[in-house]
Amino acid sequence: MMVSVEALKGLERRLQVSVPASRVEQQVDKRLLNVSRTARIKGFRPGKAPIHVVRKHYGAQVREEVVGDLIRETFAEAVQREQLVPAGGPRIEPLAADKGGDLKYAATFEIYPKIVLTGVAGMELIRPKASVAEADVDAMLESLRKQRPEFVPVDRPAVDGDRLTINFEGKLDGEPFEGGKAEGHQFELGAGRMLKDFEEGVRGATAGETRSFDVAFPDDYPAKNLAGKTAQFAVSVTAVEETKLPEVNDEFCKAFGIEEGGVEALRAEVRDNMERELSQAVRGRMKTQVMDKLLAANPLDLPTVLVEQEIRDMQLETLRRMGARSARQLPPREPFEANARRRVALGLLLNEVIRSASIQVDAAQVQARLEEMVAGFDDPESARKQYVENEGAMRQLQMMVLEDQVVDHVVGKANVTEQLAAFKDIMNFGAAEASEDRG
Repeated sequence: MMVSVEALKGLERRLQVSVPASRVEQQVDKRLLNVSRTARIKGFRPGKAPIHVVRKHYGAQVREEVVGDLIRETFAEAVQREQLVPAGGPRIEPLAADKGGDLKYAATFEIYPKIVLTGVAGMELIRPKASVAEADVDAMLESLRKQRPEFVPVDRPAVDGDRLTINFEGKLDGEPFEGGKAEGHQFELGAGRMLKDFEEGVRGATAGETRSFDVAFPDDYPAKNLAGKTAQFAVSVTAVEETKLPEVNDEFCKAFGIEEGGVEALRAEVRDNMERELSQAVRGRMKTQVMDKLLAANPLDLPTVLVEQEIRDMQLETLRRMGARSARQLPPREPFEANARRRVALGLLLNEVIRSASIQVDAAQVQARLEEMVAGFDDPESARKQYVENEGAMRQLQMMVLEDQVVDHVVGKANVTEQLAAFKDIMNFGAAEASEDRG
């Protein structure tokens, strides 16, 4: 067998293979002999037809099968001989397959890039060092209070933060429009969930009051029939309620599943959850640093076939989350390309770390991670059982642990500087509330 390799653009290679005619004919004869043992041909008992008759009836079909099988077989032999690792299936171009002649074909494919890892030893990393303080627990309890507000009717003008219950009807040029009417609609004044003109129109209203005002829809409003237009609204305010946060007492604790131990038990559980989340966040920051620095130190040419497959997977996952089923509804590929390239590059680099360091998944770490994951469920035992019985979920869990082991391996060879930090900064805790307070 003769093989030649031509380097095309980037990682693409063109392999030309020539298989001797003798090997082809030997395979054809062997397969025809097998066929002859069971062949049913008119005028002959099954398996008794002469080989030249069998060749006449089945020769073309058998040759076609042999050529296909030999292409697959010799392609594998050729890439192994040339020490090439294809990143995807080849495009086969038949060059010659005539009876009595050599079988010749060309195979075009992409290969995996050769990786020589750099930047692992001595990588500079910063590990945040933080703990959960009593003030952090207080802030979390305050956040929990805000999740369960009580609403108390008030006999005064509505102000920001009040919950309003209204009936309304909107019209365009005196005509009602779809979605422009509702009864018993509730919203928080000042939260920005209604259009600015609408909120201004009802601000200061009292329960039982009726108002009429214009509302300008922005040019980019999702409903095209309303975009850029001004509608007239008639609004009746049926209730104005102020927000009252519940007291942190035994009743409040029961709402979060704490039946015994009261406030102290709730604080203890909240602290445990916060410490677990803090540990995960610190681990996540270390992982992000490792990944970013691996990428920066090891730029790679990426096989197009792998990038396109990753883009396709991301499109399908987005489609699944949207609840759509038809592939014709796939979102455009462009928004996914940068992230897909990052994923493919990281996958290649992590595999090289795993190979070079002979890292194998640690069963004890898998079990520990499983316990950590199910600890947040109301019924950890049931959650654990569901994970263990789901092969796909366990395989994904093992890959997560293997990835963590790679990060741990790199961190172990890095120069790590600890940096004091506050819980709220690492967890970005309170940022959303502060943003809302600023309007």
